[in-house]
Amino acid sequence: MRRTATGSLSVLLLAAVLSGCGGGGASASTSNKSSAGSHTARHQQAAKRPIPQVLSYRQLYSLPAPLRDPAYMTLAGGRFVLLGGLSAADTSTTEVYVGNAHHVSQPATLGVAQHDAQGAVLAGTAYVFGGGSFSELDHIISFNPKTSALSTVGTLPAAQSDVGVTAIGNTAYVVGGFDGVNWKNTILSYSPGASGTKVAATLPVGLRYSAVAATGGRVLIAGGSTPTAASRAIFSFDPATGGVRKIGTLPSPVTHAELAPLGQFVYLVGGRGNGPTSQTARIYAIDPRTGAVTPAGRLPAGLSDAALVPDGKSLLVIGGLESSGSVSDTVAELTPKR
Repeated sequence: MRRTATGSLSVLLLAAVLSGCGGGGASASTSNKSSAGSHTARHQQAAKRPIPQVLSYRQLYSLPAPLRDPAYMTLAGGRFVLLGGLSAADTSTTEVYVGNAHHVSQPATLGVAQHDAQGAVLAGTAYVFGGGSFSELDHIISFNPKTSALSTVGTLPAAQSDVGVTAIGNTAYVVGGFDGVNWKNTILSYSPGASGTKVAATLPVGLRYSAVAATGGRVLIAGGSTPTAASRAIFSFDPATGGVRKIGTLPSPVTHAELAPLGQFVYLVGGRGNGPTSQTARIYAIDPRTGAVTPAGRLPAGLSDAALVPDGKSLLVIGGLESSGSVSDTVAELTPKR
């Protein structure tokens, strides 16, 4: 009886061991499947991430005269408006141009020659903020593209030039600037009909000539001139919270560059470093969600202080300053390579 019991016990122990081994094998298999599933999910997520387009340059036509540093805005129907700017003789201009990818016209003239202003389109009307002439200006000018009427509709808290401007909905955001002495670190908000501007946020540092664009309900701010040097920082401003945070870093310091959205990315075009003749031909795509920066093409030559406006599925590059010191009169198109 004892021998039989012992044999039975051995069988039971062996079954338990085999059961345990089988259970351990099942657990490892499940773990491996889970690991493989996570690996697959990561690959699928990476595959879904949008890839920025490399942009190709094509010259379209010439402006009536060379131009740099205009206030520029995008109108409906693939059109743009340019107000003021600097001529080839380095003097402020009064021209107001309205154009598209095929031609440009001059429907109006500013009452005061100016440059280094920027603007945004709100409810179909263009608004231009500040600017420089013989000194900084504090006015807010409106331009109605349907009637070509120009009006002074308000003032900034202080006279300032070198601002960056973009719009979200019916609100314009005026980023940084220069009052003749100080680099401004404010982001001002303005809506038509308002008595003036409000301080929506403050930047970590004063900025002039920053590249600014709106995308995904936020304002992206790339580069610019600080009181000490050109900046590499990429900031994101959320109007819903008033928060400003650094989301990325440019490969090199850039100021006097332009920024515009195209697809799911914003593209930083041209600009220069700390030197006045250090223009770059580089184009970068910036992911506004992560701040990641990717090379996305080149201009034929270094260019700063141009206008950059979205035109449907492309970007129009207008005028600008070349490293040779020449002011460009070219209207060109940047389109994704096929």
